[in-house]
Amino acid sequence: MAGFITRPVVTGRKGVVTSGHYLATAAGFRIMENGGNAIDAAAAMCIAVDLMEPQSCGIGGEVPTLVYSAEEGKVFAISGLGWSPKAFTVDWCKENDIDLIPGDGYLPITVPAVVGTWAEAVARWGTKSFSEILAPSIDLAENGFANYEGLHGSLAGGYRKFTELYPSTGEVYYPNGQVPEVGDLVRNPDYAEMLRIMSRAEEAAKGKGRVAGIEAARDAFYKGEIAERILEFVTNNPIEDATGKAHTALLSYDDMAEWQPVVEEPTMTEYRGLEVYKCSTWTQGPVFLQQLNLLEGYDLASMGHNSSEYIHTLVEASKLAFADREAYYGDPDFDDVPLDTLLSKEYAAERRALIGETASMEQRPGDIGRGFPDYVLEDVAQNNRRALGVSESELVDLGLSHAHVSDTTHLDAIDAAGNMVSATPSGGWIGSSPVIRGLGLSLGTRGQMFYLNPDRPNALEPRKRPRATLTPSMVTKNGEPWMAFGTPGGDSQDQITLQFLLNYVDFGMNMQEAVDAPTFYSTHFPSSFYPRKAFPGQFDIEDRVSDEVVDELTDRGHSVNRVDPWSNGKVMGIRYDKERGTMYAGTSPRREVAYSFGW
Repeated sequence: MAGFITRPVVTGRKGVVTSGHYLATAAGFRIMENGGNAIDAAAAMCIAVDLMEPQSCGIGGEVPTLVYSAEEGKVFAISGLGWSPKAFTVDWCKENDIDLIPGDGYLPITVPAVVGTWAEAVARWGTKSFSEILAPSIDLAENGFANYEGLHGSLAGGYRKFTELYPSTGEVYYPNGQVPEVGDLVRNPDYAEMLRIMSRAEEAAKGKGRVAGIEAARDAFYKGEIAERILEFVTNNPIEDATGKAHTALLSYDDMAEWQPVVEEPTMTEYRGLEVYKCSTWTQGPVFLQQLNLLEGYDLASMGHNSSEYIHTLVEASKLAFADREAYYGDPDFDDVPLDTLLSKEYAAERRALIGETASMEQRPGDIGRGFPDYVLEDVAQNNRRALGVSESELVDLGLSHAHVSDTTHLDAIDAAGNMVSATPSGGWIGSSPVIRGLGLSLGTRGQMFYLNPDRPNALEPRKRPRATLTPSMVTKNGEPWMAFGTPGGDSQDQITLQFLLNYVDFGMNMQEAVDAPTFYSTHFPSSFYPRKAFPGQFDIEDRVSDEVVDELTDRGHSVNRVDPWSNGKVMGIRYDKERGTMYAGTSPRREVAYSFGW
């Protein structure tokens, strides 16, 4: 029998949806009630959550996505990540005295990927028009939604920035010059109008069929009025960034018009009879699979849940997997990523032998026959030296403090046919890029994740995808849909969701118990975010784990940082039980507003 859980396990037989805001979840379920499938519902939830969690994501950002097509019996990855501008190069950075790409402003912006991703998904696997999918968000943007603690805190903390540095943001979120209180209606009429532009374009192509209409809506964003407004604003309104200088954007019309999302094969490993899928190395997703391969060699249940032995083992496994991320991951269209080796069971067995009884303090990527990747240690040292000159107050002003891990959100959907979606919207948040007048959106700054060393993976190149932290997860069993899940949390995502899956599979918890359980994550390796600092031997743990366990971990050499008891991530997950004809969902109570619904 389950112990206390913060919320019920939501069940349904027609469909189950979950997202980072309950009104976005409601928008997705409305689409399902009106005959849409899981892909239609996921698209509606994303457009809505991009409106209602602007401190965490935006339609000008990214959304890596996994789709299980029931008709095809297969998992697909959609590269919901825009490329860097053609004009933004390592040489340009050298000529302009930039040795680390800033985390804010216009230099790190990439092509907005959200609209194109959902246009591709809905055209290929959905049933609805784009206008139907946009309708709930037009209503919410025009007529308002109630402000809540998370958004209120972001708007209150950013008041000076959003009125002085980013005044166009203040015009939207402080309509009376004051921070809206919790419960006040927040409206973004420009966002509604931006969505209407796409709806009108679709209506004009009405006689050409559903897919042609969706393409017309997409083109309005990337080739028409919306693209023109974006480019006019970012090229004529220079913004000061973390370099201390003001820059305009290097993004061009061709960068926008020529970008397309890519539908591709996901990466996969098997764990205890399950097939676990992630996006490829244009995200950090394969570290999840590498950790599973390492942990498969242990009887985790016998260690005891969140015992010192269990936590130590997971933290040490994460250090090894993330060291490989730093050494080898990058956009596979540009970088030669040895993924077959990294995901092999033989490689995992070799690496598993490195996990000892005490905490490791070194970055230890594997030698895959190319020689030791010295650039990993060099980059760690260089980034930590730079970070000494960046104060925590400066990072807070930039929206890039340690609390940055709250940025990003997640959503999942599944329908009675077994179609399943897992997507992680992020970027385009208001904290690091101003709202574009007339459109109500901000642009993503994902390009900060590129390195400027041209001899290593994930180095800046024109039209390249930065290696993102965004990382949806999907699981099948014998090829049938089984589970989809994800969380916000930056670099911690593939550690926190790993614990969720292990809670369910190895410890037999139900969906809600699995998301409620206390979590921890290592910060041993370099952060993906400016100024990219590493904290050797350190990990954060929610302060619901006993003093005895923390003391034992300290004795093993770990630097344990206790954090608020309900602060790590915000896991959401859905489970498909084909035998019973039912679906389940669990949603974390962390950060207040995520919720699931089913019928």
